[in-house]
Amino acid sequence: MEVQETQVQTDRIFTIPNILSMARLVGVPVFLWLILWPEFGGPKADGWALLVLALSGISDYLDGKLARRWNQVSNLGRLLDPAADRLFVLSTLVGLTWRDILPLWLTLLLLAREVMMGVMLLILRRHGYGPPQVNFVGKAATFNLMYAFPLLLLSDGSGWLATLASICGWAFAGWGTTLYWWAGILYVVQVRRLVRMDATAD
Repeated sequence: MEVQETQVQTDRIFTIPNILSMARLVGVPVFLWLILWPEFGGPKADGWALLVLALSGISDYLDGKLARRWNQVSNLGRLLDPAADRLFVLSTLVGLTWRDILPLWLTLLLLAREVMMGVMLLILRRHGYGPPQVNFVGKAATFNLMYAFPLLLLSDGSGWLATLASICGWAFAGWGTTLYWWAGILYVVQVRRLVRMDATAD
């Protein structure tokens, strides 16, 4: 992930890209409630959960694209977009693990990467740097995971569709997890470089 001190093009809060990111944040508890509803005696609502995930993926694509095209990049947007991505990943991990669709080891592997990123963010803040700009590898990782999760949810059934969803879902999960850690390692390398540069400057 690349840390850039770019000029913010707008200080407005209620831009279309920011509203899309806010809507994605609102969708996080809705999705988690839908996916866990059967565990608490409610009806199975996987179809609605899949719809929320699909809409989240669409908004994730649109908010960054529209922000750049309409010159609506903002500090708030740079915080909301990755926050929404991470919260959706976290809520999906919780829901799918709770329902025994995801194995615990994979959940812990992805959560360990999030803990590492949190530590790196604290180090950046300590040295006076803001949140990093999401790079292509990180976006590709989120893209793969956001495809993997609905497919794995769809695999929680029977028949050829569930079998096909399981095969494709685990393929996306493997690619996404690998890219997720690759982006994290690149981020660590760049943070170390920044810290060393600061130490040299002192």
